[in-house]
Amino acid sequence: MPREAIKKLYYSIGEVSEATDLKQYVLRYWESEFPQLSPAKNRAGNRTYREKDIELVNFIKTLLYEKKYTIEGARQKLKELQDSGQALNISSLDEPVPVTQVPEPVPAPSFEAMESAPPAGDTIDSASYKKFLINLRSELKQLIELIDS
Repeated sequence: MPREAIKKLYYSIGEVSEATDLKQYVLRYWESEFPQLSPAKNRAGNRTYREKDIELVNFIKTLLYEKKYTIEGARQKLKELQDSGQALNISSLDEPVPVTQVPEPVPAPSFEAMESAPPAGDTIDSASYKKFLINLRSELKQLIELIDS
């Protein structure tokens, strides 16, 4: 009977290490970094992993090695998934990328708008000049927003 076909209630750290292709010291380190990963210990003090612990190890391995999360990022992602009640599987990592709203392009100022600019040297009243400056400021803000997005 192949070794993979044998299901057990508890697995030793050596068996988990072999099954996940991780070194035992990595598993011990992850226990210190991920509070969710805390296998029980038997009377002799040896770690006893259950199936759910092995699934969690594989999920953490995917986060760190395939999805390139940092340990802090993986810790936060695990917490988010558990807080939201989602299952810890690879499909829960494939979140849709949020679509950002692209602002409407700001039309180039028309010749009429340029003509409404106060002419140099002519005298104008302060109310129309203030209105012109407010309009100019709002157009500049729109351009800055367009550039920043």
